[in-house]
Amino acid sequence: MSLDASSLVISLEEKENWRRSMEVTVPADVVRKEEARAAEKLASRARLKGFRKGKVPRQVIESRFGGSLRQEALDNLVSEAYKKALALKELRPISEGEIENINYRPEEDLVFSIVFDIHPEIEISRLGGFAVERPVTEVTEDHIDKVLDRIREQNGAWKPIETGLPEDGNLVSVNIRRLDDDQSDEGREYEFILGQGDALPDIEGAIKSLELNGKGEFDISFPDDFPDEDRRGDLERIELTVLGRKELELPELGDDLAKQAGEFETLDDLKSGVREDLQKEAGNQAEAVVRGRLLDLLIEANPFDVPVSMVNRYIDAAVGEESKNLEPDKLKDVQDSIRPEAEKAVKRILILDEIADTQSLTANDDEIDAQITEIAEANNTTVEDVYTNLQKSGRLDMLKRELTEKKIFSFIENQSQITDGTAA
Repeated sequence: MSLDASSLVISLEEKENWRRSMEVTVPADVVRKEEARAAEKLASRARLKGFRKGKVPRQVIESRFGGSLRQEALDNLVSEAYKKALALKELRPISEGEIENINYRPEEDLVFSIVFDIHPEIEISRLGGFAVERPVTEVTEDHIDKVLDRIREQNGAWKPIETGLPEDGNLVSVNIRRLDDDQSDEGREYEFILGQGDALPDIEGAIKSLELNGKGEFDISFPDDFPDEDRRGDLERIELTVLGRKELELPELGDDLAKQAGEFETLDDLKSGVREDLQKEAGNQAEAVVRGRLLDLLIEANPFDVPVSMVNRYIDAAVGEESKNLEPDKLKDVQDSIRPEAEKAVKRILILDEIADTQSLTANDDEIDAQITEIAEANNTTVEDVYTNLQKSGRLDMLKRELTEKKIFSFIENQSQITDGTAA
């Protein structure tokens, strides 16, 4: 259909947080024409007994299919009138339109109201003049030793132990049979490392009381913070058998371990590599703190409201598939707990986009190509392969945003005073 936008009567109401309510009136003669068009369209393809295909009189069609015809006409009119009204008012919704009220009576004007959110208009009056302290973390020998301990654990081997009681750090295999269940139940086998919270405290305690192949009956209680709320405080009697026990045998800290851990020839090379990685990680964390603080200060200096629909989409993404497993009241509690952080995150995204637009800081094709070339050289591959992989994985836009944000933060950091704090 072709709807003349000048025939519409449109009123727009501004609501809170960039919410808009628009009432649209479609004249009665336009409504009649659309109803007639829908009837003619159906008549051209309808098959009714006593009539040839395409020869069913419109009056018969209207009599037989009046309800569905009016619904089709209504859907078409609302959709087209909404699009034309948005174009006429130069509005760009960022959420689906929600129909609130509709008045559709024979031989009368069609009147409907629809609500939606528009993209917020952000006025940035202050971009700099902020004072931010960059945290400084000194990489110590203790930090390096902890990483080396993890490397030893990653390269360790589990060795069976035949005697003694299990203890924290042991890898145990157990069979657990619920005595309240069918007595013919043979139970289930589990394997986990003691002391890492993978089992209930009472179960770990029971395991530590039995030697290899030992068997016993125990009363197990479910703690108050158990994930399944219905089981909190429950008591259950089980039969537990220790099937196996292993201890992690760690390799010596030396050149052989260094060669196992990566492209290192000596232990000193490994330590140097670890120190370099820790310093880089500390630098990245410090930069993240600076960026986060600068964004908070920018938002405080240039306050604005965010559309509720954007916040809701952020929350939905954060909750993800978990929402399907939650009761409505519990889901609402989770959503409400996330909302303040979601509003903050959306504000950060919006103010970064605004700065990129107003200061012309969006990464261009040349900058993206240069970054892809750098990635290719670092990974000893071709530019074409990197580009193809980025496209297939959907990370090309992400790379563009990363480069854009790098330019934005370089710009805003130059507008403020960034000082180094005391080494921690």
